[in-house]
Amino acid sequence: MAGPWIITLLCGLLGATLVQANGYPPAVLNLGPEVIQKHLTQALKDHDATAILQELPLLRAMQDKSGSIPILDSFVHTVLRYIIWMKVTSANILQLDVQPSTYDQELVVRIPLDMVAGLNTPLIKTIVEFQMSTEVQALIRVERSKSGPAHLNLSDCSSNESTLRLSLLHKLSFVVNSLAKNVMNLLVPALPQIVKNHLCPVIQQAFDDMYEDFLRLTTAPIALSPGALEFGLLSPAIQDSNILLNLKAKLLDSQARVTNWFNNSAASLMETTPDGAPFSLTVRQDLVNAVVTTLVPKEELVILLRFVIPDVARQLQMDIKEINAEAANKLGPTQMLKIFTHSTPHIVLNEGSARAAQSVVLEVFPTNTDVRPFFSLGIEASYEAQFFTEDNRLMLNFNNVSIERIKLMISDIKLFDPEVLKDTLTKILEYTLLPNENGKLRTGVPMSMSKALGYEKAMWSVTKGALKLTPASS
Repeated sequence: MAGPWIITLLCGLLGATLVQANGYPPAVLNLGPEVIQKHLTQALKDHDATAILQELPLLRAMQDKSGSIPILDSFVHTVLRYIIWMKVTSANILQLDVQPSTYDQELVVRIPLDMVAGLNTPLIKTIVEFQMSTEVQALIRVERSKSGPAHLNLSDCSSNESTLRLSLLHKLSFVVNSLAKNVMNLLVPALPQIVKNHLCPVIQQAFDDMYEDFLRLTTAPIALSPGALEFGLLSPAIQDSNILLNLKAKLLDSQARVTNWFNNSAASLMETTPDGAPFSLTVRQDLVNAVVTTLVPKEELVILLRFVIPDVARQLQMDIKEINAEAANKLGPTQMLKIFTHSTPHIVLNEGSARAAQSVVLEVFPTNTDVRPFFSLGIEASYEAQFFTEDNRLMLNFNNVSIERIKLMISDIKLFDPEVLKDTLTKILEYTLLPNENGKLRTGVPMSMSKALGYEKAMWSVTKGALKLTPASS
């Protein structure tokens, strides 16, 4: 538990940051339309969607459609007498389009299709080819269930005659052109239905697989040293053209036991991906601090000052001489310092910058055999905190110590104003505490999410109350 010093220091550093940050879920994965398009396209390829299009039963569709209209039935039979076979010879799925719907919590996905169909007729030796362009539209919605958590669902998949365009690729004889024109006229009402019947189930499966991949990506354990960080889904949401996965989190120790939960379900939507970034992962400040606490726990440092930093040892002796010359003369070659970290570094995130606040207790002993210190000091310190990316790892480094407050707790030499030691104490923390803590942070936190989403490089930025991961510009 933090003492009154660190609370005072944090109040000055935090301002309104904590209040604002705690209104958000612990983390949010924000997937923009570029990521949705890319991964849904890949899922359609994995399900051989173009092969499904090439197997569309065009002749059967025309027969079934005309069978319900008797006046057309004889006409269709007349046309089909001149067709030996007819099939889709090539099919392509063009670039998907993801747009916000006019309704809340809903996206519109448009999947343009480009196909070439060929028919063989005894009227001509070559294959008659015509192009078919159409569009499939589906909706992505947030579905809420009384018995379970909300989830994303794809529904209302259909193809409409208004998006269908057919054209003959090569002009042939008058008779063959007339036959082709009649075939295309018969396909206009038939094609949308067979596309819906045959392709929409594949689109549904592809979307379900994509959504499961996103969930699997977010819930994969992230190794810490020690322990691990795991995310889980709180709730999905849709904002503008983006899918938001609001995440809970838990920290585990080296024995896989949960040490800390972050499962605030009162999640408000966070901002969309900045500047049109394909995705962002936003991590709340309190979760960042819990990870730092795991990596940099409280500890005690014992330092033989003259062996580690002799220049600073001499400076400290001179400072003590100004307070009590007799005490200064008792400082031996094994002059010792003990530093107790009263609190772990507490990170405060503001727009574009971050600082760490920490309270320590520092004791000065004349030799390493003494059990009672000359004096004990309570120190409130702050550091610059630098977040950066290295080999898909989130890295943190502390530098530039600033001592905000010093309190004399115990003194065996005489009462004195500890501010006279401020410069020396700053150097001591700079040369001992910071390298020790930076050493524990050196392994970083592996974050492979960017690479898994298809982006080789990513960068972390600091916003008010949160850290944000986005793809790095090439």
